[in-house]
Amino acid sequence: MSNELTFDDFLKVDIRAGTVVDAQPYPEARRPAIKLWVDFGDEIGVRKSSAQITEHYTPETLVGRQVMAVVNFPPRQIGKFMSEILILGASDEEEAIVLLSPDHKVPNGSRMH
Repeated sequence: MSNELTFDDFLKVDIRAGTVVDAQPYPEARRPAIKLWVDFGDEIGVRKSSAQITEHYTPETLVGRQVMAVVNFPPRQIGKFMSEILILGASDEEEAIVLLSPDHKVPNGSRMH
């Protein structure tokens, strides 16, 4: 179990829904990955990230899909690619990442409660 945090700590993590508007292979990555551009609506705009999700997804299957991501981390250099968000997922029984997403379409930029 992780360390406990306060509700105020939780509120500091800005998790939003967004729609993948572009996805491209990232063959230069050390581990297989896909580069993603996610639209979070007018307030946040399009942000990019790299995700090691090639076991269950291809770039073609990701465009148009809604995902959940942390949007208030500082940018992080991933190889030659600057990642601006952390796309959220959970490990399946084989440790492959399965993306977290709303089960109904929500407006881009919707905050997780």
